[in-house]
Amino acid sequence: MTAYERLEHVVAFLLSAIIAMLIALALIQLFVRLVPLLVTGALDPLDHEVFQRLFGMVMTLLIAMEFKHSIVRVAMRRGSIVQVKTVVLIALLALSRKFVILDTAATGPAQVGALAFATLVLGIVYWLLRERDDRVSSEERAQLEQG
Repeated sequence: MTAYERLEHVVAFLLSAIIAMLIALALIQLFVRLVPLLVTGALDPLDHEVFQRLFGMVMTLLIAMEFKHSIVRVAMRRGSIVQVKTVVLIALLALSRKFVILDTAATGPAQVGALAFATLVLGIVYWLLRERDDRVSSEERAQLEQG
């Protein structure tokens, strides 16, 4: 392993530790702030706006966890760099979160259309990357069976 690869793995490990701490703190804050409000009835999770905010918070944590997972793969030497497919997946998750928390009254149709187009393009890119990976995997399997 070269010095740069070692540095890359150290940086990935440190970033992973920082993100893990941020996720843990965000989860604790989510519980500390929301549980009392839900128990006392101050927040109604069936209210559309409240549900959007709560679900947006949860999705933010999920996006952070997926981001951390992609960095952990580098730190554990299961990948040399963060894979493009993972970055596209994280972007799709972020756009999905945006649609969940979107205030339709304050958002113009052009912005909704742009977000929808970006989601469609990222979905196509993810599909193409997955197809390529599946094709490479099937070719490798065929070579192993022949050899």
